[in-house]
Amino acid sequence: MTKRDDNSKQTSKLRPGRIAAGVLLCVFPVVPVQLASAAYDVPLQPGSAKEMVTAVMANEVLAGLHRDHYAYLSKERSDRTGGHLWLEKVVETNAGKVRFLLAEDGEPLSPERAGQERGRLAAIVADPDAFAKKSQTVKDDEAHARQMLQLAPKAFLFDTPRAEGDFLRIDFKPNPEYEAQSMEERVLHAMAGTMLIDPQVMRLHHIEGRLPADVSIGFGLLATIHAGSSFSTTRDRLGQPDWKTILLDTAINGRAIFFKSIARNEHAEHSDFVRVSNDLPVPEAVALAEQP
Repeated sequence: MTKRDDNSKQTSKLRPGRIAAGVLLCVFPVVPVQLASAAYDVPLQPGSAKEMVTAVMANEVLAGLHRDHYAYLSKERSDRTGGHLWLEKVVETNAGKVRFLLAEDGEPLSPERAGQERGRLAAIVADPDAFAKKSQTVKDDEAHARQMLQLAPKAFLFDTPRAEGDFLRIDFKPNPEYEAQSMEERVLHAMAGTMLIDPQVMRLHHIEGRLPADVSIGFGLLATIHAGSSFSTTRDRLGQPDWKTILLDTAINGRAIFFKSIARNEHAEHSDFVRVSNDLPVPEAVALAEQP
């Protein structure tokens, strides 16, 4: 049986899960302030790229305070799935995300494996407090990622926005004058990449970043995150203020103290979103997850 563990393992004192979340989950912040009056045929004034990013980040933070819950399907191949392709039904609750495995590598689960899944969910119903406690690690990583995303206006330099389809594209690179305050910030700050912004509502549609060179911490003695490490996230609008991640790619590779490996690899696709109650109890979420 494949061991299921929704919490990132700590391979060193550097908490690589948090490092990965900081550079990757730049996607889980979420809500709107004032809309910028940017239009494709209106010249953008100097400095407006930074102002737009600041407005978008503020909108994302506000949206996160009023985020609605959904049930959806998730296809994921990652460290969590042991490299297998998992199809899961996910139901969001205040306590955490309830997941029910439907298929592995394109094949439905055997009766025995399906029974094990239902047994795991029964244990969640029997002890929802333990489920909430385990889920808190994931919640903390997402909150940390939102905090780091707020640093973007200070940590990066932005090129002039330009039209790309229905969105505005803003390329970014490290601001050499910014001094990172933590190891996570150092990794984030070293990234160069691209944002796609919806100019109508000033929300983040897509962000991707890549390390052009190794990032050494403690002269490489504490950790090194290797060049080429990257993240990419795409989000779509479901309603106001709801935007949800539909595509996530993460490839963070490196080594930590005593040459332990730092790795976070994930490809996930989310679809078939259905609104659920924001106060959905865990037992009802489990029942919903088990429905065909």
